[in-house]
Amino acid sequence: MTTMIPYGRQDINQADIDAVIEVLRSDFLTQGPVVPAFENAVATYCGTKHAIAVNSATSALHIACLALGLKKGDVVWTTPITFVASANCALYCGASVDFVDIDPKSYNISVDCLKEKLVKAGIAGILPKVVIPVHLCGQSCDMAAIHALSQKYDFKIIEDASHAIGGRYNNEPIGNCHYCDITVFSFHPVKIITTGEGGMAISNDHQLANRMRLLRSHGITTDLANMHARPHQELWNYQQIDLGFNYRMTDIQAALGLSQIQRLDEFVAKRHNIAIRYDQLFSDYPVLTPWQHSDSYSSYHLYVIRLKFDKINQTQRQVYDALRASEILVNLHYIPVYRQPYYEQMGFVAGYSLEAEKYYSEAISIPIYPGLKDIDLNHISNILIKSLVK
Repeated sequence: MTTMIPYGRQDINQADIDAVIEVLRSDFLTQGPVVPAFENAVATYCGTKHAIAVNSATSALHIACLALGLKKGDVVWTTPITFVASANCALYCGASVDFVDIDPKSYNISVDCLKEKLVKAGIAGILPKVVIPVHLCGQSCDMAAIHALSQKYDFKIIEDASHAIGGRYNNEPIGNCHYCDITVFSFHPVKIITTGEGGMAISNDHQLANRMRLLRSHGITTDLANMHARPHQELWNYQQIDLGFNYRMTDIQAALGLSQIQRLDEFVAKRHNIAIRYDQLFSDYPVLTPWQHSDSYSSYHLYVIRLKFDKINQTQRQVYDALRASEILVNLHYIPVYRQPYYEQMGFVAGYSLEAEKYYSEAISIPIYPGLKDIDLNHISNILIKSLVK
């Protein structure tokens, strides 16, 4: 058993190290041949036409919003139970944000609440331009239902699948973009596979993909077909034709990702085995373990328990502190975004989404990652169980 157990951790082997060293010894460290090779590997895995690698999932969300034409005066809807980037990306574009409450079983965006909110917004004339469902913990949202609503109410969809590479929905890979315009992945070290830092935007739309490629690199093109005409005596081998950003991924990062993706299915299978073990260990105790929809195969980025306060005499904070005191670095995923001080300044208040508030008051994320051993799992469960009955 390790002395300290984080809630998530990367799994790096010698093949990963060798792949990075090979790039370090090559002629290209930044924009070389490995980034497109990694993009092709992810696109092939997901069954998608285009993949655009960037330096973070936040960057991917930003350029996805811009590619869809998001601007001042537009509105984005997302879930309150997510990392702040799922909402911040709209603010970067000058748009505003609103939140749709969560489903009490999956903790993903509630389709029923989305329907109800769309009806009211349609009457008021303030429909969203983009909806960003988040596949919390790695379990897919009900994307077929959300896509059907997008056809009726004319909004675009960005799937925030930062937790979900390697997962499946309706027995197809998350990221195939059958029910969305763009999907976004994260490769942060605690995610399913890692590039150190990094992200990717996936799409089947050629124009959206080209726009995101342009935006990730300062808005600069080297494609003569896209350049503006100039006098013959002037030499122009590149042009900035839009206002873009320095969001590129390096070959060093891509080499790690290209190596890691070869073990993606193995990583997800190990996470499932850990989740099954947790389900067994906690079956007789006053915690609610994650519910899994039959249409979804989660990547299990997170394993969130909910405390049954009617059966325990401890507070959420007491249980959290007891685990942390034993060097089990549990976390809370997530504080509702609208409860953050920055969003409170916009007028959001506690209680804005009732189901999200209930989740927030009961949830704790306990460790799950491929390197966890049985001795670690038993230690985590023993400390948790003791903390419930003090």
